[in-house]
Amino acid sequence: MPDIKHSVEIDASPEAVWPLISTPEGFTKWWAADVVTEPLGKVGVGFFNRETVFHLRSEDEDVPHLARWSVQADGEWDGTNLLFECSGDAGGCVLQFTHADWIDETDYFISCNTTWGELMYRLKAVAEGKPRGPLFLAATVAY
Repeated sequence: MPDIKHSVEIDASPEAVWPLISTPEGFTKWWAADVVTEPLGKVGVGFFNRETVFHLRSEDEDVPHLARWSVQADGEWDGTNLLFECSGDAGGCVLQFTHADWIDETDYFISCNTTWGELMYRLKAVAEGKPRGPLFLAATVAY
């Protein structure tokens, strides 16, 4: 099974990065504006007027170094896992990201790899106090 992997150096401590990778509120600062808490401890991340919703469940965490989310969704993301590993100290850290357990290296997989690269730099900017906002903005329609 192929995995998407990215690594980014961040001029912030693991403690500063932790809430960005482990909470719905953190996701709204760099990933998507449409993030909601769902029943049973899940997080729903919506895209394109909620035509696409990824349901995430926290599976493992080691504060402030590891956050792993399992994904339930229609399509290729279903059954994949998001792993954020942050090592370092107050002077800075390295965030290693893996979107694991894809079934195949499809065109969509390649597109997601490119998107995750952009997202890692948005996450870095927020952690360093230079927010660029989420890549995916919320729909203008109320739901």
